[in-house]
Amino acid sequence: MPLLPIHRTISYVPPSIVPVVSVGPIAAPMLTDVRQIAWPDCARGPTSSVVLARIREKNLQNWLPAYLRDRLENVRRPPYRGHRHLLFAFCDHFEPYWRRPPREVAHARVRTWHERYPKLASEFRDADGRPPRHSFFFPGEEYEPEFLERLGDLASDGLGEVELHLHHDGDTAAELRRKIQSYLGIYAGHGHLSRDAGTGRPRYAFIHGNWCLANARRDGRWCGVDDELPLLFETGCYADLTFPAAPDESQPGIVNRIYWPDGDLARARAYERGRPARAGEAFDDRLLMIEGPLALARRGRFGVRIESAAVTAADPGTPSRVATWTKQEIHVEGRPDWVFVKVHTHGAPEAQAASLLGEGGRSLHQALARYNDGVNWSLHYVTARELYNVARAAMDGRAGNPAEYFDHLLAPPPIAVAARQDPTTTTPARSAGSS
Repeated sequence: MPLLPIHRTISYVPPSIVPVVSVGPIAAPMLTDVRQIAWPDCARGPTSSVVLARIREKNLQNWLPAYLRDRLENVRRPPYRGHRHLLFAFCDHFEPYWRRPPREVAHARVRTWHERYPKLASEFRDADGRPPRHSFFFPGEEYEPEFLERLGDLASDGLGEVELHLHHDGDTAAELRRKIQSYLGIYAGHGHLSRDAGTGRPRYAFIHGNWCLANARRDGRWCGVDDELPLLFETGCYADLTFPAAPDESQPGIVNRIYWPDGDLARARAYERGRPARAGEAFDDRLLMIEGPLALARRGRFGVRIESAAVTAADPGTPSRVATWTKQEIHVEGRPDWVFVKVHTHGAPEAQAASLLGEGGRSLHQALARYNDGVNWSLHYVTARELYNVARAAMDGRAGNPAEYFDHLLAPPPIAVAARQDPTTTTPARSAGSS
């Protein structure tokens, strides 16, 4: 689809330069090096170097100005008054071989989810009567048949879908393309991944390992391919869900947005410039960037923390965290009543799994249930694919109940479609001895 006239462009100038938002032909003159910021008196003198060191340690110069501007826009925007829909996507960097354990440990990690996740999911339902839906971003380099077979059981039970996660380092574009195409073929062979309605080729969502999308790091590690965004799109990727990554240096200067990358997409960190997703405008020549919430939140009585939507055993989902996520009001412009919350985790390791499949997971879903009162909010558990479909439906001018658009452009993976078509399929209660 040809580019439409620019409505608004979000852009970023790395690494120590404040990002810019340009509206129409006007760009705010905010290209300020952090060393030139007019700090308050309390931050000058001997303590100023400490302040600057702390800023650089957390890479705040990359994203804090954009975040503050985003909050100011939200304050100025008239509050939405009416019924809202919360679309909640739990995206798991699901790595059985995290920290390179013995093979039996990796397999035990997958069995734990296979056996215990159906039990947890059976305790909760959203406004559509559906259980929690987990997006397993599985790393292609850790493939073993049993892993995808067990995740396939969960997908066929309506408990989630599998997408592509990938760690790579020092690749060429040709080598990366070969790897991705190989992994897509393997996943598709197990019935995972959506299919293009016209060509039948696999379509997938993507999360980059080590956050280093499009060769983002200054030292060149954990990627190697500047033109990764167009390469992903050419191999069938419809959306990237890598971010937020704060405090990592890969974090873009665009926060709390669903947006289309813009400009020269073959350059490193091409995700730093984009056009906000809005009703009435969509593109079919690039992938969509879908970010999760990033914020500064209260810690204790006087402290402040970086809230980057990472759910861990040490930092589980709580009512206050869910409130912070929703307050970022991530949405497609023109459809403010559809609020998108994408959080992430590394769910395979034992401590994380024990929390996510136990009290930590229950506390998260109990907190989410507060957004399912049927009066002010309706909660919708969605996979990454469904989140993308709803976003595209908003861009296509759809309104009302977003549940009508879970399959708007991309159909469910074959393994899930087959289960839907089998009237005898039910969600089983698995035991430790089940396969």
